[in-house]
Amino acid sequence: MSLLSVKNLSVTLRGRPVLRDVSFDVGQGELVGLIGPNGAGKSTLMRAALGLIPSQGASSLAALPRVLRARQAAWMPQSREIAWALSVEALVTLGRMPHGQRGTVADRAAVDAAIARMDLDPFRNRTATRLSGGEQARALIARALAQETPLLMADEPIAGLDPEHQIATLDTFAGLARDGHGVILSLHDLGLAARHCTRLILLVKGGILADGPPAQVLTDDLMARAFHIRAFHADTPDGPVFQPTQVIR
Repeated sequence: MSLLSVKNLSVTLRGRPVLRDVSFDVGQGELVGLIGPNGAGKSTLMRAALGLIPSQGASSLAALPRVLRARQAAWMPQSREIAWALSVEALVTLGRMPHGQRGTVADRAAVDAAIARMDLDPFRNRTATRLSGGEQARALIARALAQETPLLMADEPIAGLDPEHQIATLDTFAGLARDGHGVILSLHDLGLAARHCTRLILLVKGGILADGPPAQVLTDDLMARAFHIRAFHADTPDGPVFQPTQVIR
């Protein structure tokens, strides 16, 4: 079942083409990593697919009324500013707003599960603005998880996290995908993308250069074309290893 369908999506910002004729679908059980060099259009693509910026083409999410859209997809933008001095629990509870936030048993269970999943129980009653940057990121991910949507979209969700919580966060997203959710997130760490994603979409200069399983996207040829790098990659008993090693001049 398709949770997001994007057809011929194009975006022009300040008179400059940013995306051109991008098409893809995200289904249940997929953890899709959106990768590409800086300025490739990854953030713009997700925001356009959500209907947050003007675009040409079609997106199944952008076509929905706002309330239904918020029940279909949770969104975690790259900007992580927490503007109000709320407790972590209150912040995560905001994720229940599309469902009415009535304080029901289901609401409380969703909040408790999200807090536990992001290892935030010790911070439950702490003011969110007093957390470290990495802790704030985890709190905002928990808010998205509490929304309990079929699809979760996140723009660089592991940026600023330490290695333990980078891996734990991607394990969380992988678990959501195994449970039947769809997840699409932008990543710069190609090694973590190789290990955790079921599929990668490689975006270069506003268009899709490759779309498929990690082993088919993280090839020597495509990495040279997209990032101008060489990389070491191997299959190990602990899973695939992918490590960029050299810039190609």
